[in-house]
Amino acid sequence: MIQLSGITRIFHMGDQAIHALDHIDLTIESGEYVSIMGPSGSGKSTLLNVIGLLDRPDSGHYLLDGRNVTDLSETEQAQVRREKIGFVFQSFHLIPRLTAAENIELPLILTGMPPADRKIRIMETLQAFNLSDRAHHRPAELSGGQRQRVAIARATILRPTALLADEPTGNLDHRIGSEVAALLEALNQTGTTLIVVTHDRELGSRARRRIAMRDGQIDVDER
Repeated sequence: MIQLSGITRIFHMGDQAIHALDHIDLTIESGEYVSIMGPSGSGKSTLLNVIGLLDRPDSGHYLLDGRNVTDLSETEQAQVRREKIGFVFQSFHLIPRLTAAENIELPLILTGMPPADRKIRIMETLQAFNLSDRAHHRPAELSGGQRQRVAIARATILRPTALLADEPTGNLDHRIGSEVAALLEALNQTGTTLIVVTHDRELGSRARRRIAMRDGQIDVDER
């Protein structure tokens, strides 16, 4: 479960203080499917970064599965991210010189999983994401949809409890974007908490819970 209490994040531009998040209170139960929408500058990506432990709030408290993760050290937060959180981004963030299989393998290497076990997990993942015939292709040799599938496979290979997606269909056409959305939703149906930040109202409306942000605050929260 994700529980935010009084979360505030302030950015300074010259002598101006910008409240990207303004005393956010939010609880997301395990297994929920939530979309976060709003205009540029509304705070939705900042909120996702705080939930994903990529950014620290200036005040407030964040409980993840009952543990206060607000004041953990960088090393401790990195461990929590590895164990519990997967990330999917608009621009894929794949390493160009690595093949699809090697990109997917990276999180397993960082955890110290033995090579034989890694090989089995990678083969299973490639098959599950319909990427077996693209295992040895580098990102430049893949379509946008295939690159996003590789990114999702990498994000979920450690079987996180929460998957955070920031504009996951933003660089894809409508058909491929719908396929990627369906893939994310299939993961949610297996119990993974899914939080999607998007400008796309069609994608946002697919979520069972829809949050709209404005000026660093939650404007609408509906199911």
